[in-house]
Amino acid sequence: MKKYAVIVAGGSGHRMGTQVPKQFLLLHGKPVLWYTLEVFLRAYEDLDIILVAPEEHMETARTVVYATMAPERVRIVEGGATRFQSVRNGLQPICEEAVIFVHDGVRCLLSTELVHSCYEQAVRLGSAIPVVDSKDSVRVVTGADSAAIDRSRVKLVQTPQTFLSRILLPAYAQEYRESFTDEASVVEASGGKVHLVAGETNNIKITTPIDLVIAEKLLI
Repeated sequence: MKKYAVIVAGGSGHRMGTQVPKQFLLLHGKPVLWYTLEVFLRAYEDLDIILVAPEEHMETARTVVYATMAPERVRIVEGGATRFQSVRNGLQPICEEAVIFVHDGVRCLLSTELVHSCYEQAVRLGSAIPVVDSKDSVRVVTGADSAAIDRSRVKLVQTPQTFLSRILLPAYAQEYRESFTDEASVVEASGGKVHLVAGETNNIKITTPIDLVIAEKLLI
């Protein structure tokens, strides 16, 4: 089955405290985004990437793509005002039956094994949402009160969130809601069912300066 990875790289550097968007910051001399693209290009030879990039950084995105092992397999489209719109823009070129990965461009530490695992489950069940266990105690806040909950029932969600195209494409035809925080929530709102798969502890999202330090160490 055809494979597409929609890589969402439309973020800014606000929480990172830099003028350069975090997906273009360097790790051992290469942009964060470069590592992400390379993982998917290595995972499957017949996988094509649709990179969603900010309008004002399209030229930088092209430079990153040209430095990858297979730039001819990467198409760049412009992002939107929200993640939902950016993903929708990335999905527009897809018009055939396929398995679609949607991945955060700043999660550059995932393995090809995770990509394979998500693909295989999506083919079997229609979806694969990588998650990891919560290592911390968890409390739910209600007004001025809070209550502890069983952390074994809490899962931390990662990407690539992976779906059959016949499930994901119709889901993104619906109108945007503020409750849409990821692809799984969009699919559930359209009546679809999501299935969890084991994620990876190293598959962190680079958001703050400490995340960049951790990523540098893990890439050694």
